[in-house]
Amino acid sequence: MAAPRKYPDELRERATRMAVEARRDPATRPGALARIGNQLGINHETLRNWVTQAEVDAGERPGTTGQAQRLAELEGENRELRRANAVLKSASAFFTAELDRPQSR
Repeated sequence: MAAPRKYPDELRERATRMAVEARRDPATRPGALARIGNQLGINHETLRNWVTQAEVDAGERPGTTGQAQRLAELEGENRELRRANAVLKSASAFFTAELDRPQSR
């Protein structure tokens, strides 16, 4: 089970939006994360992580959000295929044994 979040989602979204907008303007870019973090009572490193993740999610920055999700899907598919393969192997062994058994007429 995941740990409860320290900050509500609304605050996280608002802070991220404010930081992204402030970083776009060259006049407010220097120290934007620290300033916004202080205004909202959020550690500036936490805010930096949120902004980085938002940029990755938006495709503005290379990252692993989609890759991690795809990897999880492929691992699940791999587990399912291994299970199906095991069932097919045991069925094959069963029918091979049935065919090798002498037939009584």
